[in-house]
Amino acid sequence: MEFKRFGNKVIMRIDKGEEVVGTIEKFCKDQKIALGSISGLGAAGRVKIGLFDVLEKKYYSKVFEGDYEITNITGNISTMNGEAYIHLHATISDHDMHAYGGHLNEAVICATCEVVIDIIDGIVDREFNDDVGLNLYKF
Repeated sequence: MEFKRFGNKVIMRIDKGEEVVGTIEKFCKDQKIALGSISGLGAAGRVKIGLFDVLEKKYYSKVFEGDYEITNITGNISTMNGEAYIHLHATISDHDMHAYGGHLNEAVICATCEVVIDIIDGIVDREFNDDVGLNLYKF
């Protein structure tokens, strides 16, 4: 991974073989980024995306292996228990241009991934909400 910062914007390249979610999470922890938004695109050889079943309060995930275009990564940065908390969703497409999307658990890059992080000055924390079953913003 390489990056360049311009004020409150970070332009990042995640390289072949690197995993997107972990790379962004480590970067935010190392750079002490506590709040922001994330967008990106690229190509991955292994992607794990999920869907949260609101009745069961449980994630169901599916792994896709092969050549996939990452047509969109969108997400945010907040904090939970004093650490950077990364929440990402993604849409991917296959050779037949079928699109799949959901909560991004993992994406291993097979070519490149280009990410833009918009840093927001401030902190918004999260806490687990029993009723919903997710870590929600805490204001």
